[in-house]
Amino acid sequence: MFKKILVATDASEYSRRALITALEFARTYHAEIELLFVTYIREAYWGYNVAYSVLVPQEEIEQGGELAIEATLKGIDVGDVPLKKKVVQGYPATLILEEVENEAIDLVVMGSHGYGPISGSVLGSVSQRVLQKAKCPVLIVK
Repeated sequence: MFKKILVATDASEYSRRALITALEFARTYHAEIELLFVTYIREAYWGYNVAYSVLVPQEEIEQGGELAIEATLKGIDVGDVPLKKKVVQGYPATLILEEVENEAIDLVVMGSHGYGPISGSVLGSVSQRVLQKAKCPVLIVK
């Protein structure tokens, strides 16, 4: 049923719960997991020119992403589940949805910070956007 599961992480406890849930699915369905961290780049959302922002060296951006991936994995037994780690830059919801399309993802598992319907709609949470637009099932873990 599910062969490729995408877990989007922001290195929070909610993301760690999502990974644990995804690992249960992966073991049940003999699926592989892609653990994705999107480094938010303001220009991706606002369309700013690079000249308007502070430039951060590429190495620092990649290192921060790898640290977020490692923080998500810390203390979690992945066991024999195939796990691919990926760090990309841009607007999180957009890149998660692109990854679903490009990698033929069967299931997205994400943590929810639980802001609720009012503040969640005002804040435009990533999980809500992915839930609305993904072409595959999306599981939100609280």
